Amino acid sequence: MKSYELVSFGNELESGRVELHDKLNLTGAEVSFNNLPKGVSVPFVHKHKENEEIYVVLEGKGFLYIDKEEIEIKKGDAFRIDPKGARCIKASDETSLYFFCVQAKVGSLKQFTRTDGLPCEDEKPSWL
Repeated sequence: MKSYELVSFGNELESGRVELHDKLNLTGAEVSFNNLPKGVSVPFVHKHKENEEIYVVLEGKGFLYIDKEEIEIKKGDAFRIDPKGARCIKASDETSLYFFCVQAKVGSLKQFTRTDGLPCEDEKPSWL
């Protein structure tokens, strides 16, 4: 049994959104890549029951509506939103907005890179 999933979604992002939950058989998080064309907004304000969301802006600029505020966002920005935060995102009128979003159950992370990672001393790829 292999211990990984690998997919290529190539030009699918041009359609606006690629969700990786089913494509990668994710069991602990939802990940999506998103493309909002110039001036386009997610068509609704939403919040979540249990999941926090982490966003990373990969390209462009736009606006985040959160807690009844409108905040400018741009390439390189990252932000976390609590499940109860009512949110919406819009691309600026000048540029498309590319971002990815990770959803995970709030409070579920017990370990992370430094405490969850285990070195495999007896394995090495060809480049090491």
